[in-house]
Amino acid sequence: MKLSVWTYEGPPHVGAMRVATAMKGLHYVLHAPQGDTYADLLFTMIERRNHRPPVTYTTFQARDLGSDTADLFRTTCLDAYERFRPEALIVGASCTAELIQDDPGGLAEGMGLPIPVIPLELPSYQRKESWGAAETFYSIVRGLAQPRARTESVSCNILGATALGFRHRDDVAEVAKLLTGLGIAVNVAAPLGASPSDIARLGAAHFNVMLYPETGETACRWLEREFDQPYTRTIPIGVGATRDFVAEVVRLAGLPEGTQADESGLRLPWWSASVDSTYLTGKRVFVFGDATHALAAARVARDEMGFEVVGLGCYNREFARDVRAAAKDYGLEPLISDDYLEVEAAIAEAQPELILGTQMERHIGKRLGIPCAVISAPVHVQDFPARYGPQMGHEGANVLFDTWVHPLVMGLEEHLLHMFRDDFEFHDAAGPSHLGGHAVAAPPAPAGEEGSIPDEPAAPSPAVEPGATIWALEAERELRKIPFFVRGKARRNTEAYAEARGIRAITLDTLYEAKAHYAR
Repeated sequence: MKLSVWTYEGPPHVGAMRVATAMKGLHYVLHAPQGDTYADLLFTMIERRNHRPPVTYTTFQARDLGSDTADLFRTTCLDAYERFRPEALIVGASCTAELIQDDPGGLAEGMGLPIPVIPLELPSYQRKESWGAAETFYSIVRGLAQPRARTESVSCNILGATALGFRHRDDVAEVAKLLTGLGIAVNVAAPLGASPSDIARLGAAHFNVMLYPETGETACRWLEREFDQPYTRTIPIGVGATRDFVAEVVRLAGLPEGTQADESGLRLPWWSASVDSTYLTGKRVFVFGDATHALAAARVARDEMGFEVVGLGCYNREFARDVRAAAKDYGLEPLISDDYLEVEAAIAEAQPELILGTQMERHIGKRLGIPCAVISAPVHVQDFPARYGPQMGHEGANVLFDTWVHPLVMGLEEHLLHMFRDDFEFHDAAGPSHLGGHAVAAPPAPAGEEGSIPDEPAAPSPAVEPGATIWALEAERELRKIPFFVRGKARRNTEAYAEARGIRAITLDTLYEAKAHYAR
């Protein structure tokens, strides 16, 4: 067992909670000790939902272990049914309760409740959150979906969106809008917003739209096998992928060949073709997240924004094969890891100019001074905006442009503010020129300070490995005057120049000699 401060995924019962919380009329009875109720906070504090998850805990304590915890579960299960009167019940155990082996599924099925009871078998010590969500949704679909006659007009189901997902709510709305524009009705969107009775009529649709393979692919495969419903494989994130998605939907729906979606609201291609985009072309980006979003982000970054992908990886090992194949296409070594320290080391080594990652990488970016845009769960409260902000479809492409480019643009602005902070017109004591104030001279810099770079608190000297290149203070100061978006390249070039000549200590002269060398 490995203890960690951060983790990309929780245990599988949190995944089950994501499905239960997303649905209506479904209740989850979780056999769990006092303390495991922390999971409620994920939904009420991070996602800012206006109601608690529909979960009832047995909350047994240490003293209960000496008595009959199975009876405690049965009592809790009956109380939950009588209080909430759900259409269906799912039951399972948390990672801690799994150790006492009470078999909640068997106990609940033996109670004879007048509603469907779906037992969940989620091995807490072998699997994680996304797998738990996929397995829970699959169990619900397998337990409740019924064969139905197809709807008269062409329709589809939208599957995979859950609570606590990255922009799932808005993605469902955007994809539904896209499908409606093609003349395709949405039969059911699930699990987000669906009830058990909605699940029962999944079979009426002509095909399924899979939004997130991590949570929806298992159910899609079962529906294809049992109800002969094909499903889409393309995830419509980005302009190119959305067009591929539309083409796939047109084929599955039997629409006339060449049918296209209305792209009048699409603005990302205009920006990519504009002169303003050229100063961000070739920016080096490191992409990490769940496999679905990481793969989509890498494609958009390279093919639609002109960035250079210098790192690609995911934390969910179930989809490692797809990421490895994509990384090979980018000429990269894939990073498959759920260890954030390993991810941080890879980012530090790659020295990208932008990180596209999770909230974990956002913290890593702050530590390393690299801009970061969040593209994937796990997420935090700021990733659940009140406004409309999908990642998929045409509006999603516009949102990607804003989310990814603004950190680079604002970073440039921040650099300019820093560079001119001591200018006679811009320092803090200067009067406002638009009010007729006269600028006054900036206060003198402390003795020994040179240039515009303020002194920083003395930091303990890090241990220097034998033979490693070191930077003199004056050279490090000069390096910091270089704009952030080329600073990493300047550092790498200078260190390469010094290493080739056996120079161990990089001075100001070394920095300028390297600059002259690479300018030839």
